[in-house]
Amino acid sequence: MHDFVLRLQNGFCGFGLVLGFGVVNEEANDVEESSKPSDNKYNMQGFEVLVFHKTLFLSNKYRTMTGIKAKDTLAIATYIVLPNDTNTLTNLMGGQLLNWMDIIGAVCAGRFCKRVVVTASVSNVSFQQPIQLGNVVTLEAKVSRSFTKSCEVFIEVYKESQLTGIKIKCNEAMYTFVALNEKGETVAMPELIPESELEQARFDAALRRKQLSLILAGRMQPDEAKELKALFDIKK
Repeated sequence: MHDFVLRLQNGFCGFGLVLGFGVVNEEANDVEESSKPSDNKYNMQGFEVLVFHKTLFLSNKYRTMTGIKAKDTLAIATYIVLPNDTNTLTNLMGGQLLNWMDIIGAVCAGRFCKRVVVTASVSNVSFQQPIQLGNVVTLEAKVSRSFTKSCEVFIEVYKESQLTGIKIKCNEAMYTFVALNEKGETVAMPELIPESELEQARFDAALRRKQLSLILAGRMQPDEAKELKALFDIKK
């Protein structure tokens, strides 16, 4: 049980694996064994931690659904575009970028809910500019809104030339993730607290995207989507 190290510090779950799960390092100083002998239970600052099939979860007994600030969900990843990442035009393949966005989105969502998360849907991907071989690619992900059992993650992609140092935004996407418990069941998400104007704008837009998705799936009537409908109401 030493392949990946996962530690809890001040109630924050640091991930040994990029998708939000890992193996507890029993020798870590910041993880103490429970007072009740058990092979799969640890206590850390009032949190009960369960290890299920080498996956770590916070027990619902100690979980509180308090609000989490949007800025605290920020996750950043940086890559260099290598030959194996490119197509015949020596540009970054779209599929590779989607994979990178999926990973950083999962890290962001997992950081938000302190759970293992899985991708539920990709509502929008915008490829605005090609990314060339040798470019430095930076992905910034932040939770834009949480719903009952899912959250939307807004991901921005920037490319940077190593020769000029110029950084340009070239892509963005919105991914939706759901959180799972130790039984593989979906669980409730905490509340997200937007603070800046941009965070509030994305927070509001996420609800409209959610309503549109439900309407297209036949799970909501158009008249029920008040926020979405307001965009098309023309005042006489």
